[in-house]
Parts: sequence; structure tokens; C-alpha cells
Amino acid sequence: MSWLALALLSAFVLGIYELLKKLAVRDNAVLPVLFAGVLTGALAWLILRGLTPLLPTSWQPGLAVDPLSPREHLAILAKGFLVAASWVCGYAGLKHLPITVAGPIRSTAPLWTILLAVAFFDEWPAPAQWLGVLLILVAFFLFSRFGKAEGIVFHKNRWIYCIVAATALGAISSLYDKYLLQSLDIRVATLQFWFSIYLVMAMILPMLWWSRQGRLGTFQWRWTIPAVGLGLLVADALYFAAIAQEGALISVISPVRRTSVIIGFAAGVLFLGERKALGRKIFALALMLAGVAWLQWAGR
Repeated sequence: MSWLALALLSAFVLGIYELLKKLAVRDNAVLPVLFAGVLTGALAWLILRGLTPLLPTSWQPGLAVDPLSPREHLAILAKGFLVAASWVCGYAGLKHLPITVAGPIRSTAPLWTILLAVAFFDEWPAPAQWLGVLLILVAFFLFSRFGKAEGIVFHKNRWIYCIVAATALGAISSLYDKYLLQSLDIRVATLQFWFSIYLVMAMILPMLWWSRQGRLGTFQWRWTIPAVGLGLLVADALYFAAIAQEGALISVISPVRRTSVIIGFAAGVLFLGERKALGRKIFALALMLAGVAWLQWAGR
């Protein structure tokens, strides 16, 4: 499967993950939801590691976890803390904002990713691919403008700032993934296994702080919480596999992956009743789909 197809599949799974995340944090405590989700992902990897010898021989190389140097462990640990900070901000913003507003704001990450990729990795997508990227970014901009119909004053809303902070950290994380997978040459399964472990470690201190605030009664267990962890596990596996392929461009993968907002948009309309500015948002969605289709055609 090509890296672009893997990126598209990752976007679809990520959209489902975003919906599950919204359902998990709505009227619920953010930090324990996040911690339980990442703990589920880590436990799933530990179980998978234990079952690997029982799986078909052809599957085992793809699930093998290589030994790492201390430097490589520290590099993955740093990713765990970077992503933990991004997720704490993102979960907090998503709890207090409509998914049809938070999702598009999060989706502006490709703009920063592209600029950083060009500046630090000397990536230059083909001219035809730039048109697809441009269409997607214009759609993201329109989504952010239409969010005003939700009655949210962006520059006065602290949850908007949380989403923006999460987006900026996420853009840096996307480039850091390329460094880990291509520059350090860490294999996908190895990275995902240790990242899931170190992410739990990064969340321990925030959880201890939260538990000492006397807020245990604000947490409600829901089936969507472990589903969040498993959904992210699948989405990340596809994403890492796309980045690891030779010739993969993070400046193209990142915008494609952020089309997961389509799933969140549809869920917000159908299940959460978020119908304001619906016609204009559908236009932006159509523009985004056109950009994805163009990227897929130009990448052949």
C-alpha cells in the first residue's frame, strides 16, 4: 500500500477517534479520560507483544521491537512528553468547544507542518501536489471563519487558546516523527511500542496533581474511553507506516491526515446536533475533498 493511501486510511480512523474522544470528555474530567486512553493503548501493545510468538510467522517481523540505545530511548521519551502536553491542551479545548469548531482549528496544523518541513527538511512537494495542499488549507481557513456562527469570540475564549497550543505542539510532533523514523531509523513497531509506554509515564505527574485536587467524583467511566486508546493505536500505526516509506513527504501526509475533520464534522451534525452554518461548512468540506482527490491523482 502506498504512503498516500496509508495516510488516507489513517485519516479515516483518526476521524472516528476524534468522535470517540469528544464523547469521552463531554461532561467528564479531562485528565483521567486521557490517562485511561493512553493506558489502554500501552496495555494493548504489551498484550500484542506477548502474543507475537503465537501469530503467523509472516506477521512477526512487522511487530518486532528492536533494542534501542539510551539516546534513542531519550528521543522517544521526549516525544511522549511533547505529545502529552499537546493532548492535555487538546482534550481540554475539545471538552468545551463544539467538534465542528475545534476540529477545523486543529486541522490548521498542516500549515505549520509544511512551513517547518520546507525550512528544516528541504521538502518541496511537486507543483501539482501543492495545488491539492492549497485547496485543503483554504478549506481549513473557511472552517475557522464559519466557527463564528457558533457564537464563539475566538480572541476571548481560553479554550480556543488551548486548541491553538495543541495544534502548534502537534505540528512540531509531526516533524519529530520524521526525525525518529527516518533520521534515527527506528522501525514503526519499535517506535509505537516505546512511545505508548513513555506516554503513560509522561501522564503520571499530571494525574497525581489532578487526584490531589479532590476531583475524583467528577470522573465518569464510559466505554468510549478505552475505545479512544485503541482507535489512536490503529491510526498511529497507519500514520507511522506512511511516514516510514521511502519518498514519503510529511508536508503532504499531514494535510491528508487532517481530513479526519470530515468524520468529526459529520458526527457533530448527525449525533451532536451541531448544525449552525451547515451550508457553508458543507462547501468547505467539498473543497477539502477536492484537495484530497487532487493530491491522490498528482501523487501517482
